[in-house]
Amino acid sequence: MPELPEVETIVRDLAPKLAGVKIKSFKLLHRSLINVSPAVWGRRVVGQKIIKVWRRGKQIIFDLASGEHLVIHLKMTGQLILKSHHKLIVGGHPIVGVGQDLPNKFTRAIFTFSDGGQLFFNDVRKFGWLRLHPASELTAKLARLGLEPLAGQLKGSQLAAIFKNKSKSQIKSALLDQTKIVGIGNIYADESLWLARIKPSRRVEAIKPKEWQALASAIQQVLKLSIKHRGTSFSDYRDASGAKGNYLSKLKVYGRAGQPCPRCGRPIKKTKLGGRGTHYCENCQK
Repeated sequence: MPELPEVETIVRDLAPKLAGVKIKSFKLLHRSLINVSPAVWGRRVVGQKIIKVWRRGKQIIFDLASGEHLVIHLKMTGQLILKSHHKLIVGGHPIVGVGQDLPNKFTRAIFTFSDGGQLFFNDVRKFGWLRLHPASELTAKLARLGLEPLAGQLKGSQLAAIFKNKSKSQIKSALLDQTKIVGIGNIYADESLWLARIKPSRRVEAIKPKEWQALASAIQQVLKLSIKHRGTSFSDYRDASGAKGNYLSKLKVYGRAGQPCPRCGRPIKKTKLGGRGTHYCENCQK
């Protein structure tokens, strides 16, 4: 699943291409993708100009001229492809073995724009979705999401406060709770905890003020560096220019089980916490 840096990269690449264009038509190929009937969706979406493209957590949001908002979540295997003037801008997961055929058997929806461009929403596992919300409804839904880690200077006291009622939780599991802090998934939780020298299995109640501050700084450092390098790529992820993100080479612990810790040289350990593969250094992280 794309995490915050990957989604932010997609938004930054698509925003200048989509802002200002009008949605000329919409073709739905998988009914459960949308949250209203196809007829209602067509009336409220077709003919609307996209004013702005932005992100909240892992969700991609198109502000429409009507005042409504079109929200996209790629989930596990979602992919966006903008085809414009014979050029492709790709964001999300590639569809292996299909090539550049558009639409293909994994295409679930197609937007056609007034400038001739088309946006294809592809999804292998059909977990991704499109939602249409009035402004007030979107505001209420987004209010349920947690703190944006890159909104201003994140402080340790903020983290301590938002996790106060999760005192018995392991810190890694707490970081993955999108109602507390958004956009941090498995990869960046491991990387941030390594940088902050905190063991992923530590209980929230055992984290000290100096450690909260170290973790806050680590989260921002890791996420900003990943955005700079256009995200992390393993077998699936591509950014909106169709290239793999190159933060993979910068990872310190994630996916490096048995390899030496970059800080102390001891072997990186791998375990499972809350059903998630977790990487850490038992010597550096306490």
